[in-house]
Amino acid sequence: MFKNLWQQAFEGTQTTRLKWLWLSALAIALDFATKQMAQHFLQFAQPVYVLPVFDLTLLYNKGAAFSFLASESGWQRWFFTAIAISVSGVMTVWLMKLKPDEKWLAAAIALVIGGAIGNLYDRIAYGHVVDFIHVHWGEHYFPAFNIADSAITLGAGMLIIDSLIFSRKKTEAE
Repeated sequence: MFKNLWQQAFEGTQTTRLKWLWLSALAIALDFATKQMAQHFLQFAQPVYVLPVFDLTLLYNKGAAFSFLASESGWQRWFFTAIAISVSGVMTVWLMKLKPDEKWLAAAIALVIGGAIGNLYDRIAYGHVVDFIHVHWGEHYFPAFNIADSAITLGAGMLIIDSLIFSRKKTEAE
């Protein structure tokens, strides 16, 4: 069964599509480096003013986006770990199946993979995700985030643009 799934997933693919994983590696490296600096130079929950709308604040998130499920007993760590591994695997297979001219889509997928793996590392190593970018308007604070979250958000936005604009152009051309 698994052999058939493997053959279907990789049948007719070009591993050259995997060259886009350099973008994933860049996102992972930047995420790791900035989180290490945040943990070294920042005090937990003590904001450091940078701009009127931007602080650096070291925070830990045991949940997902916007601290979803953060207050649970700990099972969410492994749940989100499994999701990150699954999504990264599926998206890597998708990346391998792209046509050579689908560069925008390849970059989007690579960014999502990089962000997922960046946060996956934190969940496995620390049991939580390290966040430190804190944007606000006056007293209204957006939940803290990190470079991995930014890569996921940018990649997801690019996927939406691809599905709304580029796929329509492909359909019209055909």
